Amino acid sequence: MGKQQDVGGPDRHTGSGSADYREIGAEPDARLALAQDPATPQMTLIDLSSDRSPLVRRAVAARADAPAQALRPLTRDADRQVREAVAKNPSTSIANLVRLVKDADRWVRWAVASNPACDESVRRLMAAAPDKELRGLLAEMRAIEPDLAARLIDDISPEVRERLATHTHDPEVITALMADRTVRVRKGVARNPRTTAAQRSALAQDPVVDVRAALVRALELDESDLERLVDDRSVQVRLAVARSEVVPAHIRQALEQDPDEMVASAARDFRPGSGASPVVRAPRLGHRRAASGPGRPGSAAR
Repeated sequence: MGKQQDVGGPDRHTGSGSADYREIGAEPDARLALAQDPATPQMTLIDLSSDRSPLVRRAVAARADAPAQALRPLTRDADRQVREAVAKNPSTSIANLVRLVKDADRWVRWAVASNPACDESVRRLMAAAPDKELRGLLAEMRAIEPDLAARLIDDISPEVRERLATHTHDPEVITALMADRTVRVRKGVARNPRTTAAQRSALAQDPVVDVRAALVRALELDESDLERLVDDRSVQVRLAVARSEVVPAHIRQALEQDPDEMVASAARDFRPGSGASPVVRAPRLGHRRAASGPGRPGSAAR
């Protein structure tokens, strides 16, 4: 990540230090071109950060090599897109990200979440934010701290808990969210490829049809689970099995005689590679791939 640097030097208006300054033209297009030119000196970028044109200021705000003196005032710019560009800039300082994650405009706040410079101090502000979407973006982060993930398990918003359930790499968080009373949260767990075989087996027996169907559509399952799902009481679940790309042929054949003609037809007419089922092959504990190369870390990354 680039680092902001304060820029000092000789007075740019006296003629000295000409290598650090370029004359700014009067035409908007010329000033925009100057703001976008990689060769433009940093002292000139500082001047351009207060340009009357928001297009010019946005161009400065988006530059990873922009100095601190240029980016700092742009965090308070009247133009939302200028502040958003600063929020996305990987060279923006943590202090400025802290300011922007509390911005009045949601698009600016959300842009901070995508910044690779976003650190723990910023994530803690996100966890405490009243903005549901901001907390949801935090829930999708792999680098989230365990105590923040634990806080999101009890988030008031089912959407935030669902996003955490779908993206978390923490087995303890997955276990906790499997017991969530909200169906959409358990559906999120059912789409998470980091679930264990035991967790997938439990989800295959969830009392809610939508959870079982989501599981079949999203993940590769053990054959013992599939054998139960072939006889599932829900047409929706059996149809998902019939259309899955990774169900073994003999499992699918059992559905060719299904009492529901739609399921039977789907099983008979299935063609591999149709793309009807975006199944994720979930990692299995205790199984090692035959290919050479580094194995998975022993502990789950968050």
